[in-house]
Amino acid sequence: MNTSANNAYLQSKVLTATPEQLQLMLYDGAIRFCEQARPALEQKNFEASHNSLTKAQRILLELQGGLKKDLAPDICKNLAGLYAFCYRKLIDANMKHDVQALDEALDILKFQRETWRLLLDQLAKEKAAANARRIDMPAPDARMEASISLQG
Repeated sequence: MNTSANNAYLQSKVLTATPEQLQLMLYDGAIRFCEQARPALEQKNFEASHNSLTKAQRILLELQGGLKKDLAPDICKNLAGLYAFCYRKLIDANMKHDVQALDEALDILKFQRETWRLLLDQLAKEKAAANARRIDMPAPDARMEASISLQG
């Protein structure tokens, strides 16, 4: 696939994503750039590692800027601290060429991404159950999900 087709696909995906999906995409991007930086740091390709780490840092700033402090001040305060910690670790990785600092930030980002994915799964199940009740259909349960996954 060529670059312009990739860009068009990504643009379409971003423009049609829900805010929750965008959050997941930001985590995915930060993780991807950190994972690109790791081998570059190990190979002492500092220009490539710098470029990847800088992109991951920008994503962390975007995540921090997107916090809605008026809706959940305590959660946002904790997330802001977590994002700031990761940001500092990425700066250390970039300036000191410290793979361990990168790994610390990457571990947190992966954990946050998985937590967010689980939350989205839970929200989707709750939405499906609410829609099922509205049309007088049984809510999904574990047996239904197992039979669907076996068939698909």
